[in-house]
Amino acid sequence: MKWAGRVVVVAWVALASVLMARVHPFGDAGLYRAEAGPPQLLEHSAIPADARKVLLTKCADCHSMETHAPLYGRFAPVSWLLERDIVKGREAMNLSRWDSYTPDEREAFATEIVQQTKKREMPLLQYRIVHWGSRITDSDVEVLNQWTHAASPNIVRSQAAAGGEDDAARGKDLFERRCMGCHDLDTDRRGPQLRTVYGRASGAVEGFPYSAALKKAQVVWDEQTLERWLADPDAFVPGNNMDFLVTRPAERKDLITYLKQSSGK
Repeated sequence: MKWAGRVVVVAWVALASVLMARVHPFGDAGLYRAEAGPPQLLEHSAIPADARKVLLTKCADCHSMETHAPLYGRFAPVSWLLERDIVKGREAMNLSRWDSYTPDEREAFATEIVQQTKKREMPLLQYRIVHWGSRITDSDVEVLNQWTHAASPNIVRSQAAAGGEDDAARGKDLFERRCMGCHDLDTDRRGPQLRTVYGRASGAVEGFPYSAALKKAQVVWDEQTLERWLADPDAFVPGNNMDFLVTRPAERKDLITYLKQSSGK
């Protein structure tokens, strides 16, 4: 009788868990909705096949509309945590909408993917624990890195633009489009203020929570150090918190010229 009573309790708990999974406190990810054969993810993109494979196998479950929902995702509160991560992932970057992003947005996403995977911050730890095959390998990082560096330029400079716009103007445009999600010239955001960065020592903005690595780096920002930093922050100062890089030398030059001008140098 005790065994039968326990079975009944377990059954009621399971039923309650299934019913509670219909509640979506963090947003409805639509994990179990029937879909009428969506097109294959990224099939029309210009992403190389090897990089696309990494994105599909390691990123798409949280960063697309084609999530492979597990059975345990039908039970609350696990379903709530699962949906929380997926909803946040889609908001940050949705591979199902890749073609709708602007070239600048796609380039920004690509470089951030490289940085996040290089630091092994993505996929999320809780996802890697359950999905062992989702762990990012060194070869995965290299494939993604090659994709990012081989991407075709998204800024085509006409002769008129090249003649009528100097490096600082182009750098200002790049800064506003690519950097202002984390930086501002005069106020701290996710990154420190950059008005006086040229000629400033690393980790010198009072009150900003720099990484220990950058505080200890003893770097003075000038053409050479900014070039190395923008090209690959992790290679220049291992252990820093910068999760973005600028792959094209011409764009790095323009940004450095703008930052130098903004610093009054």
